[in-house]
Amino acid sequence: MFTDKAKIFIKAGKGGNGAISFRREKYIAAGGPDGGDGGRGGSVIFRVELGMTTLMDFRYKRKYAAENGSDGAGKRQKGKKGEDIIIKVPQGTIVRDAESNRIIADLSDPEKDVVLAKGGNGGWGNAHFATAVRQTPNFAKNGQSGDEREIILELKLLADVGLVGFPNVGKSTILSMTTKADPKIADYHFTTLEPNLGVVDLGESRSFVLADIPGIIEGASEGVGLGHEFLRHIERTRILIHVVDVSGIEGRNPIEDFDIINAELSAYDLSLEERPQIVAANKTDIIQDEDAYKAFLDEMKNRGIEVFEISAATNKGVKELMMKTYEELSKLPPITIFEPEMSIEEEEFVSKDDKGYEITRDNEVYVISGSWIEAVGGSVNFSDNESLQYFQRALLNRGVIEELITMGIKEGDTVRIGDLEFDFVF
Repeated sequence: MFTDKAKIFIKAGKGGNGAISFRREKYIAAGGPDGGDGGRGGSVIFRVELGMTTLMDFRYKRKYAAENGSDGAGKRQKGKKGEDIIIKVPQGTIVRDAESNRIIADLSDPEKDVVLAKGGNGGWGNAHFATAVRQTPNFAKNGQSGDEREIILELKLLADVGLVGFPNVGKSTILSMTTKADPKIADYHFTTLEPNLGVVDLGESRSFVLADIPGIIEGASEGVGLGHEFLRHIERTRILIHVVDVSGIEGRNPIEDFDIINAELSAYDLSLEERPQIVAANKTDIIQDEDAYKAFLDEMKNRGIEVFEISAATNKGVKELMMKTYEELSKLPPITIFEPEMSIEEEEFVSKDDKGYEITRDNEVYVISGSWIEAVGGSVNFSDNESLQYFQRALLNRGVIEELITMGIKEGDTVRIGDLEFDFVF
């Protein structure tokens, strides 16, 4: 089965905790603090893999997590950095934020990796907190959590030209005759399930990428059949070759077929209405209804549309069609690259809150949650006076104390940070 859309969850590694350690050597009974920092958590990195053609793998695995950083150790030993996880996707994959549906990245450049979830920073060891006044800090800082988010992967083929038309009009045959692609060709009345790509080489450094877009059926723009899945691949193309079966073998009206396909394209995306089209009247070697064929040619002429009369099966007129396509392509701008609509640097994307904390009420308890506050609260050693003082200063400098007072907290009220609860003292 062809799969070109998937929703997955990615999670970067947590940073390792800083170490609480003091130098202990022969003849040195009580040395200074030497706790090392924690290692940074691994990141989640996306990479274009040219050999991949679908998002099939993401049907079976939907959660991806990088490795956590290691904790620091004595003798100022820094923890090992967590291993990054590299996720490979087909060229042309769009990444969207699942919550907002905004585009984060267009993975079209095989030489450019994209970090979509950054690993958390490692916590500081107690050696960092030593000062002339505080010579034996008995506390360290915990590592920060890595980014985590749900994203949508959406494959949009990177092709210069798209072959469109009803099923069984000869698109796959055209692709096989003009490129080295090997699509399945048969008398299907439904549709090929997988888009196929090939390179048309006209010599003298003239070439372009041609895609056989699976047959579009009436109602495709409304999601009938696999309409949406197939129509999204046309968004990248610069020119469409509209293939129409003019043989009359199946009793179809080529003018109606032409209008139905164009109506579906416009209904899906109005910009497709303006996309340049080249019309290919196929199966001219086996015409069964001369009147219908002539009526189609006359109607296209009246509309000012040039028609290439071809037979893909016998290769008649196909070269001329490809030459015309290249000529028109040379007048157009390059393939569309979708610009990000949000950045992984945006605060709203990096964390769930823009301050690093959020204060809510749970009956009489003041609950403080968030990435920053949980990292700071987890590092408190309540049996150590210096650690408590450091914690209080951090809350004061960040504005937490002021916000608690504004919310009406009184001395002795309970404050909760994660699994930690304590009485408020000011």
